[in-house]
Amino acid sequence: MKRILLKLSGESLGSKPQTGIDSHKLLTFVENIKDALGLNVEVGIVLGGGNFMRGNMAETAGIDKTTGDYMGMLATMMNSLALYDVLHKMGIPSTLTSALPIDGIFEKFYFKKAIEDLKQKKVVIMAAGTGNPFFTTDTAAALRAIEIKADVLIKGTRVDGVYDSDPEKNPHAKKFDTLTFDEVISLRLKVMDMTAFTLCQENALPIAVLNIEQKGNLKKFLMGEKIGTIIK
Repeated sequence: MKRILLKLSGESLGSKPQTGIDSHKLLTFVENIKDALGLNVEVGIVLGGGNFMRGNMAETAGIDKTTGDYMGMLATMMNSLALYDVLHKMGIPSTLTSALPIDGIFEKFYFKKAIEDLKQKKVVIMAAGTGNPFFTTDTAAALRAIEIKADVLIKGTRVDGVYDSDPEKNPHAKKFDTLTFDEVISLRLKVMDMTAFTLCQENALPIAVLNIEQKGNLKKFLMGEKIGTIIK
């Protein structure tokens, strides 16, 4: 495996839902990234922003959905800045890009430049989703993974794979080690939103779902251990 795209939800960075950034979780994520780089794997990253703001949260305050989605994009940029800072402090070269550039902070994402940076062993952080409202960061992750020609899209969660029901609510939930795209659809399993899922399916991009909050899991997956769930 040469190149991966890591997708992490904003909630996975928060100590509790919508409460900012948990420094311990952020550090664990960075340590997992460092493990991947140690295996000579190129790493691109898309972060969500739900620990700060979601579009539907804005709607409950009477804010238009389009405006709320842009607020959510800004939340992903805050998480991306935090990640970039910790990577820098640990001596890990990285590039901070965004669908919505900010002069002097975020450079405009361009897939050819991202690929060149990845080849130079820089971690490429891709913020602000697709830069458009009505598209989730799952869709952004699928799009970016295809653009940078990633070998797999890894969706980091707080559970260790895909189950037939919510394992946090059902202790008897069945975990799947492998699935096909068609099986996910027929079983109505919730892996990611349908736009993102369809993008991966149409471009034959495998999806891996694993617990990224546990240190060492990414390394185990990249070294071929049976961990998480693979969809292809």
